[in-house]
Amino acid sequence: MTTEENGGDQDGPKWQKLDRIERRVAGVLVEKAKTTPDNYPLTLNSLLNGANQKSNRYPQMQLDEEHVFDALERLRKIGAIAEVQGDSRAAKFRHLLYDWLGVDKVELAVMAELLLRGAQTLGELRGRAARMEKIPGISDLRPIIDSLYAKNLIVYLTPPGRGCIVTHALYQDQELEKLRTEHGNVSVDVPVPAAAPVREAPATAPSSNQDDLNALRQEVADLRELVERLSEELEQMKSALGG
Repeated sequence: MTTEENGGDQDGPKWQKLDRIERRVAGVLVEKAKTTPDNYPLTLNSLLNGANQKSNRYPQMQLDEEHVFDALERLRKIGAIAEVQGDSRAAKFRHLLYDWLGVDKVELAVMAELLLRGAQTLGELRGRAARMEKIPGISDLRPIIDSLYAKNLIVYLTPPGRGCIVTHALYQDQELEKLRTEHGNVSVDVPVPAAAPVREAPATAPSSNQDDLNALRQEVADLRELVERLSEELEQMKSALGG
């Protein structure tokens, strides 16, 4: 447990809303800690490369060192990361997000993928987070999502069920409102089973059409997962060949 505090209530959550670069930097630190531990903590240059990489990132960014450094300074001040001294003269950075977010290792993998990619279906999220921590299937992901939702770290953008879309709660207010609008401004107070009685029929397509849409979203999620894995394997092969 870290001793660094962000100045808030020690008994309450330490996390707070972040801007897009801060979210990207935090996500990269978690990802690299889990997938390339031998190269962790990260230097500023490694963080820059990770923030700008083409695979497993949305949106794509073209940041410079100043952008990343400023984000690191802000994250350090609020207790989300720490600067450490490595073997070389270059400063290195590690995250403190287990304590800052109040999550376990699998929950942190899920949060990292949301920080790196934003809103996703559960199928997309499971496939991407599984490269960092073992999540065999959607049924294994659901209790993790429930736990993160109970901690106010997860936002449902569409009603719970097959093909539903979730995101993290660390967006700035205007960003989250924009996302809600893009997904129909659906209000979801609690994660309920898909078979639970519907309070009121939405002014949208009939339920059968909605089921078809959710099924289609799941198929797209599965295809995206396959493309992501192939892209990552290609990147690893290029790296191994010195490309």
